Parts: sequence; structure tokens; C-alpha cells
Amino acid sequence: MDSDLPYFRYHPAPLATGAIEPRRVQCVCCGQARGFVYVQPVYATSDLDEKLCPWCIADGSAASKLGASFSEAHPLQQAGLAQEIVDEVSLRTPGFSSWQQEEWLAHCNDACEFRGDASEQDVARASEVTKADWRQHYGLTEKDWARATTDYEPAGDNAFYKFVCRHCGVVRLGWDCS
Repeated sequence: MDSDLPYFRYHPAPLATGAIEPRRVQCVCCGQARGFVYVQPVYATSDLDEKLCPWCIADGSAASKLGASFSEAHPLQQAGLAQEIVDEVSLRTPGFSSWQQEEWLAHCNDACEFRGDASEQDVARASEVTKADWRQHYGLTEKDWARATTDYEPAGDNAFYKFVCRHCGVVRLGWDCS
């Protein structure tokens, strides 16, 4: 197995988040079996689920050759980010699964790093800045935060996703429910 996975600036630990798994699968884009496969959603006209290697995602060949994208571009476009950043995240970065539709968060005029499901501690110890950002982003109240976070556990029906700003380090929490 190749141990030197490509580096993804906006998803720095895809093995830890479960986006990539160590499995010998022949990639439908490059034809190689390099020891790792992408296992999260792929948006394309053909079925590419669990058929792409991380290298073809990183170099953009899965997007250019097969029309694959890995996350919805609209939230980043709506945040006013440069198209180069939007393309890097949606076309050359492993995505993640969400109940309804994933939403990649941004901060400081850049996409944030995706860190996976927020831990119970991430949610329980969220800073006032993080909680205020969540309430503002979703148009909710402090009572809504209390309800949403009661009995939270990662990978549950009430999902929080941890994003970290690459510039100032602020933690943002994406949210979705089953």
C-alpha cells in the first residue's frame, strides 16, 4: 500500500474522518489499485461510489475525466469565496456524508478545514463565539442550541460537523438532522 496519501488542504485527515479507507480497489479513473479508496458521496452521472483513489481526487482528474464532484459548491459560492477555492473544495477535496445535504463552511474569506463529526466535548465545550456563530448561521436561539445539543453523540440523528478556520482557528459547527 502507498502510505503517502495526497495532502488535502481543506480535509487534512481523510482517513480519520472516514472519507478514505485503506482498501485495494482499482480506481476507475487511473486504473491503479494504490491501497486506498474514497468512500463518501460522489456526484456524477455514472456510479463512482467506492471506485476512486485519493490521487485522482487530489489532482482533479476524477473531476475533469469523469465529471465527479465531492461536495456542493453553492454554500461556498454564497459565502463569496473565490472560484479557485470553491473548485478546490468541490472538485479536488474528499467530501463527507450528511443526512440531508452537506454544507462546507467558510470563514476569513476561505473554506474551513473539515475535521469530521464533532466530538461530544467539541459540542459540550463550544465557545461562546462558536455557539453564537451557529445560532446566527441557522437563525436559531440559545434555547434551540440547548435542545439541539442535549444528549448529542457523534454519528447520531442530530449531527454536528466540526470545521476549523485555516486563518484564525475559530471552530464552526455545521449541523444536520435525520
